[in-house]
Order: sequence, then structure tokens, then C-alpha cells
Amino acid sequence: MVDYNALCLRILEADSYVRFAGVADQLGKMVASQYRKNVQPLLTKEESELSATQSILRMGTRLTLESKLGPTVYSFALYERVKRATIPVRDPGNHCLLVSFDVVADHEEIILEKILPLLKS
Repeated sequence: MVDYNALCLRILEADSYVRFAGVADQLGKMVASQYRKNVQPLLTKEESELSATQSILRMGTRLTLESKLGPTVYSFALYERVKRATIPVRDPGNHCLLVSFDVVADHEEIILEKILPLLKS
């Protein structure tokens, strides 16, 4: 079984531009989450839970095309104040990793070079 709290901490430690790392189950319930030290959350706890549910629902819709397109590596959204990514964990519980980044972050490099290797280890 994966220690999701430890995973969130390792992701925060992987790059200083990571603001938040959380893991949600297939129903959108947050099972672990961590903010970077001294970061001001942009969403309330309730808004974060709603966002997690919406992210899981969107990820679920992508599964219908994976047989033709290949597995989803990550999905991404750019907002004026933050970058956000949803990354399937590919574990038996179909959890997803939800990560937010500072807007100046090179999110793709962080995801491909630093976060995905943590999911494979």
C-alpha cells in the first residue's frame, strides 16, 4: 500500500515551485494532502474538495478513449494565479495525484522529470 502522505511530501520536496500535492480516491475524496510551507491556499477546504471531485470526474471521462490514444499521462489547466495538474497514480484504487504549481513553473519538466519517477518507485 502506498503511503500517500509521504508521497505528497516527496513531491513538495522535489521542486520549490510545487505549491500543493494531494491524492484523491476514485470518488474524489482527498486521502492525503500537503501545502508548501508558507503558501497561502487559494481555495477553501470545501472548494478544494469540490475541485478534487471535479478533477476525478474529468479524468474518468478520459478513460473512455485510452484504448485508442494510450494511457493519460497527466491533464493540465493554467489559471491566472496557479497551474494545476491531475496525474493518474495507476494503483488498484485508481487514485489521482492533484498538484498545483506557481505560474512561473515549468510544470511539464517538473511532472515528467521529478513527479512521474516518484510514482514509479
